[in-house]
Amino acid sequence: MEVRECEGRTTLDGLRQAGCLKARFPRSDDAGWLAVVTMNTSGGVAGGDDLDSVFVVRPAARATIASQAAERFYRALPDGGPSRVRNRIIVAAGGVVEWLPQEAILFDSCNIRRSLQVELAEDAWFLGVESLVFGRAAMGEVVNRGSLSDVIELRRGGRLLLHDAVRLDGEVAATLRRRAVADGAGALATIIYVAPDSEERLEPLRRLGIGASVRDGMLIARMLRVTGAALRTTVVDALQVLRGRRRLPRVWLC
Repeated sequence: MEVRECEGRTTLDGLRQAGCLKARFPRSDDAGWLAVVTMNTSGGVAGGDDLDSVFVVRPAARATIASQAAERFYRALPDGGPSRVRNRIIVAAGGVVEWLPQEAILFDSCNIRRSLQVELAEDAWFLGVESLVFGRAAMGEVVNRGSLSDVIELRRGGRLLLHDAVRLDGEVAATLRRRAVADGAGALATIIYVAPDSEERLEPLRRLGIGASVRDGMLIARMLRVTGAALRTTVVDALQVLRGRRRLPRVWLC
């Protein structure tokens, strides 16, 4: 998918979609922004699935990319391959992107290889969130075993700013109970904010009890919560701070 700026508005410039991955474009609540909602019409990701998305934002364009719902990563067959999900975002000079997928819910015995690559021009802005929920607490689910490789890589002006990797393999629940890993939390999120005002957003986040730091114009916040519902509440509060109280995408409010 490609978007461009035209007379103060952001419009679709190109779209190619195939298989279960689709994009829809609801009316945006923010003037000058293009709202994009992604969806997986298969209802979830299973072992052996291979999903790729590329988003290109041309100079001065602004887009908010959200998912229709939480994504589910189901149990993989012992003799099957992993599920692979790759997302790439390219933002040109003066462009702004908000990457706001809803939670990834992991099921017991899942096998996942997921990556997010972000390539920013020197003056591009980026806000992104990635959330992982290890089983639905309300359903009594526990991810006892599984395999997860989740990598976020961000470059600005061709220079690597962030390479963040989460890897869990084997006894997932036991690993998450370790104090130095998650101390029993069943849900985690990472928020990345690259913008000139990143320093100004740091203290408001910390006042919410969120661990965050800033370096080289990039703010990173980490959240651990016992349940996915508790994590979502914290993520929403953090996004409100970073988005200047702008309304969240309507799919987040359903």
